[in-house]
Amino acid sequence: METPSDSAATAGAAEYRPVGNNIALILKGYPRLSETFIAQEIRALEQRGLNILLVSLRHPTDKRTHPIHDEIRAPVLYLPEYLYQEPWRVCKGLVKSVRLPGFASAVRAFLRDLYRDRSPNRVRRFGQALVLAAELPQQYRQLYAHFIHTPASVTRYTALLCQLPWSASAHAKDIWTLEPWELREKLADLEWIATCTGANHHYLQRLSPDPDKVRLVYHGLDFSRFDSPAVSHSSHDGRTASAPVTLVSVGRAVPKKGYDVLLQALAQLPADLHWRFLHIGGGSELDKLKAQAQQLGIAGRIEWRGALPQKEVLEAYRQADLFVLASRITADGDRDGLPNVLMEAQSQRLACLATDISGIPELIMDEQTGLLVPQQDATALTQALQRLITTPQLRLQLGEAGYQRVRQVFTMARGIDQLMGLFQQGTAHPADDFTKPGNTAADACSCCE
Repeated sequence: METPSDSAATAGAAEYRPVGNNIALILKGYPRLSETFIAQEIRALEQRGLNILLVSLRHPTDKRTHPIHDEIRAPVLYLPEYLYQEPWRVCKGLVKSVRLPGFASAVRAFLRDLYRDRSPNRVRRFGQALVLAAELPQQYRQLYAHFIHTPASVTRYTALLCQLPWSASAHAKDIWTLEPWELREKLADLEWIATCTGANHHYLQRLSPDPDKVRLVYHGLDFSRFDSPAVSHSSHDGRTASAPVTLVSVGRAVPKKGYDVLLQALAQLPADLHWRFLHIGGGSELDKLKAQAQQLGIAGRIEWRGALPQKEVLEAYRQADLFVLASRITADGDRDGLPNVLMEAQSQRLACLATDISGIPELIMDEQTGLLVPQQDATALTQALQRLITTPQLRLQLGEAGYQRVRQVFTMARGIDQLMGLFQQGTAHPADDFTKPGNTAADACSCCE
């Protein structure tokens, strides 16, 4: 007997029949406000003719969505978030999976993993794979995971059970917090993997038995979704209380975003400098950050807006004078990759100040298209903030340069071209790889529109 979610997902898949390849795309959660780059990719791949089934390991928690989520036509199959919540689905998945040709090899892989990672999460991923293998509609013969950690675990076990090819995209935390043994084994099993920064690319290539499987694919922006920005932002210089310089940052309140360091830096600015700070995003540390702002005596200058849909985020970019992101690498290795919010801010001619970690220097050229400072250096961040707040002409100059470069280099069309080549051919042509000798991101993307 099918569960309601099972039959609903299958019915949705049956109604969706565009021409093109059939791909099951496995995500940790869908839809998510913080993952607009994934939503943009899904819609763009649909427009190129792919027939996509979305498979989510979790139900949505955000109360709002972006407009692009309404455009995505793919049905969604939600797996049991916790196995005990839907025991009959899990039992049915086990009964059906026992008869699958790859059951023995999948169990062996799972037991090897469980021996090294004896966690409930590991068991949950195998249980979710049993459900997916049993409920996957027959037309979906390719599996594609967004993130190489838990979604790729479910994808790998499902691929082994059903003897299907699988591939993945890897971004930041999923790479750098995963044990090397697990990365190596997944890289050995998959057909190809796309990643969005040069640092990620080099690291994964070192771990892969076949480095050519690892492809550098910048996700970029779909500029058709961004209205033309204002010609310029304000010329406020922080001298007048009635005309403060507006700073904005968009990101979840989590340790890797470095908002505690940013608050320290803001508190160190001269008392007679007039500024206001807007934060957009949810996150587990919001209350802690609000308390820190109170302790530092700057709470009155800060507005915490919470998670917002993209239209409201874009409006905040247009009304601001400076975008700030103080990303850092945390003790467990978690970090940003190449934050989409920096590209979005630059698309609105907004000057950007960020830290020089991960893929950020691949986007922001220090002193040319923005300013970069070392991570976790509140003093350096304060100095850069003061310089940009008091020098509106520099902000305008960096904002214009960033706008020109992001539109020339970081367009989503190039990345979608590469992904389509990977889906259709298994591997991309070597000429598509930005990392070959003599190629730079700018060279490779200069004619991508």
